[in-house]
Amino acid sequence: MCATYGFGCGPRDLGLTFDLPPMHEPDSRRLLAEWAREQRGTARITGSRARNLNPIIHAQTGERSIELGWWWLHHGSGPAPYSAFNSRDDALLAKWRGPFQRRAIIPAHWYVEKGSTCALPNDELFGIAAILAPIPRPGEAPMLSYSVVTRAAVSRAADVHSRMPLMLPREVHDAWMDPRRPGSAGLVAAAVRASEDLAAAVEVIDEAPELEPEAPTLF
Repeated sequence: MCATYGFGCGPRDLGLTFDLPPMHEPDSRRLLAEWAREQRGTARITGSRARNLNPIIHAQTGERSIELGWWWLHHGSGPAPYSAFNSRDDALLAKWRGPFQRRAIIPAHWYVEKGSTCALPNDELFGIAAILAPIPRPGEAPMLSYSVVTRAAVSRAADVHSRMPLMLPREVHDAWMDPRRPGSAGLVAAAVRASEDLAAAVEVIDEAPELEPEAPTLF
């Protein structure tokens, strides 16, 4: 289950790229650069103490925008009391039907599973599917909380973990984020089909170190 991913930096000390609209716009570039500087390019689950927020791309207002979201879906005014940082593609309708009606894309260059860092060839920037839940704020616009959508892992990624982030090609980003399109079984199936080539292309660029075997003891 994906609990860390990054935009820039990482094991290859990547620079930032801004080629997922509207990342290239001046205000968006400044927001992303500041986030990458403060968080060293690493997105972590938002906690009660370290309340780090991470960039998400959504179209809830009708046009794409970027804002910082809370990585753990909220239920009402607080974080859900159950595991809500990842959401399985095959449970979106059964368990996550409400948040599935609001969707986003997460910009990333890499993600980590079980200590191994995975990325696309040539460190290509990709978009991870996410679902959203608003966080009410009296007198202010709601903040957004999010969960990373995962799918069954394939190819090299499956050697690391049985699940992987649902990485969507750019030609389906608009359909995934369209606020007028209901979350449905058809949308899930189309997203998973569209993700196959990206999922198969994932490389393991930094493997978790093997643990040394324990020395035998007499007791």
